[in-house]
Amino acid sequence: MSMSLVCVKDYEREAHRQLPLNALNYYKSGALGEVTVHENKAAMNRWYIRPRFLRDMSKRSLATTVLGHPVSLPFGVAPTAMQRMACPDGECANARAAAKNGTVFTLSTISTSSIEEIATHAPSSLRFFQLYIYKDRDVTARLVKRAEAAGFSALVLTVDAAFSSIRREDMRNKFILPPHLRIENFQDNDKKSTLVNSSAGGSGLKEYVTALFDTSVTWKDIAWLKRITKLPIILKGILTAEDALLGLEAGAAAIWVSNHGGRQVDGVPPSIEALPEVVKAVNGQCEVYVDGGFSEGSDIFKALALGAQMVFLGRPLLWGLTCGGEEGAHNILQILYRELDTIMALSGCATVKDITREMVIRKEYYSKL
Repeated sequence: MSMSLVCVKDYEREAHRQLPLNALNYYKSGALGEVTVHENKAAMNRWYIRPRFLRDMSKRSLATTVLGHPVSLPFGVAPTAMQRMACPDGECANARAAAKNGTVFTLSTISTSSIEEIATHAPSSLRFFQLYIYKDRDVTARLVKRAEAAGFSALVLTVDAAFSSIRREDMRNKFILPPHLRIENFQDNDKKSTLVNSSAGGSGLKEYVTALFDTSVTWKDIAWLKRITKLPIILKGILTAEDALLGLEAGAAAIWVSNHGGRQVDGVPPSIEALPEVVKAVNGQCEVYVDGGFSEGSDIFKALALGAQMVFLGRPLLWGLTCGGEEGAHNILQILYRELDTIMALSGCATVKDITREMVIRKEYYSKL
């Protein structure tokens, strides 16, 4: 690791310098005025850590489980699309870095590495497959079967993106996937592989989603998905207690609190603010995960204290891939490991289970004393 790159923010700045504008703005941008993108970060500072002292911190462990699978870290890799824009090995490099760190990697449907490539390049990894439902249900069913055959351990159904948002930066840049890349989960001559490589004048990705994703999906379709797979289904994109309860009723194995990195509805709550509501509603009936703006060990600590079983990170791994491929992604995970381990040690938490709700408080509490 470069001595000048010591935190995620350093990698972010360097990645912004290196990436072509088309890819950079696709990775970093959000919907409309990007209020939620910025709020995801700002909200972290509205929670304070309440450290406890004079506890034996000579032995510590960050190990936990996710859907019964042991992992070395309570944070993992979220699905992000088209990672070969960041480095030639893209998703394969990211999956190997996750495996090296003993944590879970989530592959996007709209990836520039295929389901089978990930299984080949990171055979020891714990891997989830993020799923979109296409208008042609046979397309989705085939993706599910391929993920099962390739040893993926869960499906992550994204519930907040059947309709494409307005992302102004992508419109300004007329975003398209560079011609030497394609969506690798589909055949060369299939428009689902190459449609995003062109644009009718706006965002190529928006046109892709509009043409191919099924906007008629409802809660009833989770029952259809459960009929065609034995894999546990995680629902990603939940922000309310009401939807969390509907997810439980539909048979979700886990609820993933997410606002899609601020890329769908601008003005929704920051993920960390929505997390307590969902945790309370679920009431231990299934696991709860979260993503959205997490880039420091303290952010992860706060989410764990608020009830998340796992915290997932997307953009930080893209910055790592940009600055060093697999090594860069590995460095990002190691930075976060060291930061979280240090904060746990300084706050009296020897294990992840020690990070309880009493360990964090809203900053307003202190103004009322």
